[in-house]
Amino acid sequence: MNARIKVLHKRASLLSKRILTMKGEAMNKKIIVSKAEMDDLSEIVEIYEKAIKHMNECNINQWDEVYPNENIFFKDILKKQLYVGRMDEEIVSVFCVNTEYNESYDTVEWQYPELKYKVIHRFCVKPEYQNQGIGYATMQVIDERLKAKGVQAVRMDYFSENPYAQKLLQKVGFDVVGEATWRKGLFYILEKKLV
Repeated sequence: MNARIKVLHKRASLLSKRILTMKGEAMNKKIIVSKAEMDDLSEIVEIYEKAIKHMNECNINQWDEVYPNENIFFKDILKKQLYVGRMDEEIVSVFCVNTEYNESYDTVEWQYPELKYKVIHRFCVKPEYQNQGIGYATMQVIDERLKAKGVQAVRMDYFSENPYAQKLLQKVGFDVVGEATWRKGLFYILEKKLV
């Protein structure tokens, strides 16, 4: 696993040199996070469709028409687990937070098994706002909100062939604690302690 992580680190580092630095208008804006409403559903679906198209153009075959899909978002909204990040009233990020997880998480040796935790799923930044600090700012808001609710650790996973996710998740303090092979390939399972 370590050799594979080193290769991905190097790949993310090389790609980051081609990415715009986190300057500009977006960095000066505040991300307002709220629970998604049914009225947001069509816009959320459109954001993920654009994200899937963009990832495919970058040869990141992570999501498709099977996952995630409108039915999943609909259920997330009903369960009050889907959130949107807004900047100037526009949805710029979307994610789900709950305690649900794939059974592969049961095989992981967690760093903080005794701590109260939440799991982040389907984290997405609207493609036209990527590489502007929106993902980082959204993650900061998630951490603040979870800490305020007494949550002590956060878990999530990312597709091994997504260097952009890797870079962001390292930057916000996640550690790789395991691996899982799902329908699309190898995923890394992550954890971080909220301090």
